[in-house]
Amino acid sequence: MTVAPGDLITSPGQLQYGELLLGRGTPYRWKKLNGWGDLPGMDSGTVARSDAHGAYPGRLLAQTRTIGLDGLMVRAPRTDIAAAVDALEGATAPVEDELPLVAWLDSRGPRMVWARCLRRAIPVEKGYGVGTIVGGAVEFEATDPRRYELAERTAAARLPVAEPGLDWHDGQSGAAGLAWPLEFGAPGSTGGMSASNTGSAATHPVIEFRGPVVRPALTNLETGDVLEYDIPLAAADVLTVDTRAGTVVLNGTASRIGAATARSVPEQTFTIAPGTTDLTFRAAPGSSDPAASATVRYRSAYW
Repeated sequence: MTVAPGDLITSPGQLQYGELLLGRGTPYRWKKLNGWGDLPGMDSGTVARSDAHGAYPGRLLAQTRTIGLDGLMVRAPRTDIAAAVDALEGATAPVEDELPLVAWLDSRGPRMVWARCLRRAIPVEKGYGVGTIVGGAVEFEATDPRRYELAERTAAARLPVAEPGLDWHDGQSGAAGLAWPLEFGAPGSTGGMSASNTGSAATHPVIEFRGPVVRPALTNLETGDVLEYDIPLAAADVLTVDTRAGTVVLNGTASRIGAATARSVPEQTFTIAPGTTDLTFRAAPGSSDPAASATVRYRSAYW
């Protein structure tokens, strides 16, 4: 990908799949977008009550999201129709990894999923020869059914550092050693940060711990969930935790998922709920280098 998600979109009514732009101002028009605003199918863990009416509510887990463009029309000058069809076929060819699919429909702005094209129909009828194809369709599947904002958000914190407080012996004003106005020193770090998810679905963050630090940990103060890794990180080391993929990687190459401590929750259960979530960065006793940091990267997610 050389084009960032949504970079080609300029107005409502347009979609971008990978590097292909569809909709207003392009050779590709569509009449109906299916599955974009629908709730995906749900797998329910609800269990019937054996001794009373009704059931015990269970966990709901969303299935994949299927998105369909119906009534697809391709229109181009007769001499250019082949190039337009070729671009459509190339962009919707089967791929191994999902590509960003961005849709801008209304004043809420663009939102996106990661998807692959599963089906494509390009009817060859009488109009084909004069540069008009009607009745086409494209279908995409997003294994993560949540829709996301385009801009990635970040929150960062350093390890707690105490404030220096008043210097009682600076010798500037008599025996007390104090001068007005009182100087309490630079504010210390609390190790805390806040993440704001403006959507309606919990989102999975990517967390980067940077050294020097020993046994870095991040705590979600709303749920009590902790991610903690019994590993020393040097100044140049970066431990990346992808909570959606459930991976823990050191310096982009070596898996360190086995370094999780006994109080660490499974990575894929660590999410940021809708609203504001307070997080804290901590480390092993004695590990207090001010250069160490934790950065949380995420996007607001919507059902």
